[in-house]
Amino acid sequence: MPSFTVYKGHESGKVVKSTTTRPDLTRDEVLVKITASGLCGTDLHYHKADMGLGHEGVGIVQELGPETTYLKVGDRVGWGYEHNSCGHCQQCLRGNEVHCAERAMYGYADLDQGSMGEGAVWKEAFLFKIPDNMSDEVAAPLMCGGATVFNALHQFPIEATDTVAVLGVGGLGHLAIQFAAKMGCEVIVLSGSDKKKDEAMSLGASEFIAMKGAKEIKTSRPIDRLIVTTSAQPDWNLLTQVLAPNASIYPLSVDEGNFSIPYMPLLLNGLRVQGSLVASRYIHQRMIAFAALHQIKPILEKFPMSEEGINAAIKKLQDGEMRYRGVLLN
Repeated sequence: MPSFTVYKGHESGKVVKSTTTRPDLTRDEVLVKITASGLCGTDLHYHKADMGLGHEGVGIVQELGPETTYLKVGDRVGWGYEHNSCGHCQQCLRGNEVHCAERAMYGYADLDQGSMGEGAVWKEAFLFKIPDNMSDEVAAPLMCGGATVFNALHQFPIEATDTVAVLGVGGLGHLAIQFAAKMGCEVIVLSGSDKKKDEAMSLGASEFIAMKGAKEIKTSRPIDRLIVTTSAQPDWNLLTQVLAPNASIYPLSVDEGNFSIPYMPLLLNGLRVQGSLVASRYIHQRMIAFAALHQIKPILEKFPMSEEGINAAIKKLQDGEMRYRGVLLN
């Protein structure tokens, strides 16, 4: 019976060390020794819950169940937000298992384990091989942050002739800039101030606009796709002025309350607001391959995989000081 250290949330807000024990591996289960875990903004929603934290995991296969078919001991693998699905419903059959009614997701299933710990047991079908030219620390934030932005650009396919705007330069935004630029798009970055302009341009942006205090904004060309990576809602009256007819808006960050947008610009310009979750396995695999090919890498800060390290990383993320993804290393 595999037994390993995990780090759980606590009502005090301080992450605590714990141990979980899983039954002997059956069917297509895989025991993974964790080497790295990303820290995602979603983890902040659960850090006071009695559950294993983390959903951006990378590690080394240690043991295989009797019905595994393609992984082998020693393989480096990663996993993300979804752990399992029924495999036979219409959503699963069409490769859209993230919307399966029986999906097993972080925060809802497998609460005794996460990516913050020494080990984990997952279904082989929901583990992804990590390319040789990608390090564990680079791969970890891509398992959710990278998959989330890539999904919006891939599932609702963009063209190289599209102008893509990224609202916010942070954990998601700095990855979205890189992916969109490598896809051949003109990338416009919208941010509060000029503070991150040089960095955004170095990541692949062709234009940068500071919005704080602006009464109107002007872009060199109308925006076809707007990737929203900030949780705080922007001034939509301002943004709808620069959206192209039939433009699409993709809200990617998690926030409470309602999404509110001016009614008439939505109708008159045929705008679309498209919900987008994490990537399906098909798109997740393509994201990893694309990132490895184009050397897309998160800007990250490293912390030890310990109570002290995890709590320090969480505080830095809560304070808005993380640049831009925290990675916990065993």
